[in-house]
Amino acid sequence: MPPGPSEGASGGPAALSVSEPVRAKTDRRWCEDVTLTFVNSGGRAVGSGTIAFGTHVVDALGTDWATRRSTTPLPAPIAAGARSARTWTVCVDAWRVPLGMHVETRDVSVRWE
Repeated sequence: MPPGPSEGASGGPAALSVSEPVRAKTDRRWCEDVTLTFVNSGGRAVGSGTIAFGTHVVDALGTDWATRRSTTPLPAPIAAGARSARTWTVCVDAWRVPLGMHVETRDVSVRWE
């Protein structure tokens, strides 16, 4: 029996996992560099998708004042069995981050096809 539409010859659909975000400060308090590692352990390539970042505005005492959402395309294609890493500079509007505050991109979600 031939493989179905979501299965490849190597045994199945794409299975993408994403690391926790690795954050690094930039020279602007309203931006930070966020690195993600992607691993496709499935049998098909990931052809497209979207990454959503949840960036928190935090004061010097650690109080979370707001969360801003942003999206970017997934760096596709990601081949079956492949591992890749990529870094984005994630920013919020400068006026949203007063002096003494900074941003932390803590939330990341990925949708793929």
